[in-house]
Amino acid sequence: MERWKADNGYRQALVLGLPLVISMISSSIMTFTDRIFLGSYSLEALAASLPASVAAFLFLSFFFGVAEYVGVFVSQYTGATKHERVGAALWQGLWFCVPSGLFLAALWFVAEPLFALADHPPEVRELEVAYFRVLTLGGGPFLVGICLSCFFSGRGMTKPVMVVNMAAVALNIPLDYCLINGIGPFPELGIVGAGIATLVSFTLPAVCFAVMTFTRANEERFRVRSAWRIDRDLFGRFMRFGLPGGVQFFVDMFAITFFVFVVGRIGPVELAATNVAVSIYTLAFMPMIGMHVATSIMVGQAMGRGEPEQAAYATKSVLHIALVYMAPMGVLFVAFPGPFIELFQARGDAARDFAPVLASGTVLMRYLAAFCLLDAIAITYMGGLKGAGDTRFIMLTMAGASLFCMVGPLLVLGHFGSVGIHASWLCLLAYVTALAVTFMTRFRKGPWRTLRLIDE
Repeated sequence: MERWKADNGYRQALVLGLPLVISMISSSIMTFTDRIFLGSYSLEALAASLPASVAAFLFLSFFFGVAEYVGVFVSQYTGATKHERVGAALWQGLWFCVPSGLFLAALWFVAEPLFALADHPPEVRELEVAYFRVLTLGGGPFLVGICLSCFFSGRGMTKPVMVVNMAAVALNIPLDYCLINGIGPFPELGIVGAGIATLVSFTLPAVCFAVMTFTRANEERFRVRSAWRIDRDLFGRFMRFGLPGGVQFFVDMFAITFFVFVVGRIGPVELAATNVAVSIYTLAFMPMIGMHVATSIMVGQAMGRGEPEQAAYATKSVLHIALVYMAPMGVLFVAFPGPFIELFQARGDAARDFAPVLASGTVLMRYLAAFCLLDAIAITYMGGLKGAGDTRFIMLTMAGASLFCMVGPLLVLGHFGSVGIHASWLCLLAYVTALAVTFMTRFRKGPWRTLRLIDE
């Protein structure tokens, strides 16, 4: 097969993307096991974990979207063989991460009024506040780890990223179980224990990547130590292209957060069922996030070499892989929803409370199958546009889709008292459909081909 062996074809996409896929699976396993352990601990903890984690990631998402854009600059400098500029690009991202982490930690003080707005049951709200506070403390280490990982992924060295993320999971899972349930010398902390385990697991990659990055050999080639100062021109370009990426990510997460909080007002069973469906989606779809990053890297390197046709070829290669993966997953979600949902079943007497969650979750899995397939298309084309620097268009598209397909309709339905679980999920499907169609159209029209990120 010609596309298998060609530059930016299937083989290259998989060689670059599979370690990132494993990295993303590792990250989603942490969240997935959090919720499995919490589901076994109590139904209230399971219900609280989704709104709290989504809200924490909502605030983190803006800074994450900006910090990860370091990878695009690294990939374009690599494609242009300007290796001496890689260290400077990395440091612009690190300078951005420092105040960002402090801001996220300060969210501790707004947790209670924030979750009071959601109007969830008091026993759930108390757990949401506790979990949210611990997660936001981990924002700074998480951002530093993401930024430093771009030094490797942007150059196409994705295996070190995979190894470090797997190590974080290997630490998180047993620590999670012990701190939630009080195993051995560890106290029983419930949902707070889950947050602490995540915080520790966020810190480990930051430390590992720092040790691996700031070596003498990397200094000689990439100036990772000596280029530590803020470069006004480079930082300005990083903000120009990175900030729209951050806003885009924030808007996307805001739409999802709004959706989750609206579902939470319908009832605890609907919230728990949605929590289960979103957790299953996260585990199944995270490989596509890895391929999305691979698309950005391949497109970025091709654009750095001045080869937009190769950038388009790479994006189509990843799209084919994404569809071949997600189509069977959608069939499994529709045909066999029970085994997926039952992973979250509570223990002991609480198991009786899970029957309505199982019934509701079975229906939601059908929506999930369609959502995953559409999201695969949207996120692949978005990766291509992002790697070329078309971040402003992505931001505006996300804003429009979230307003007109999610937030607006849900507010109108809420005003007339017509918000139900089906209406909420149909709005979610409309949102991802708009993204998929718009990004595909934009990429095929090709205005991104003339964009220029890096200095001449």
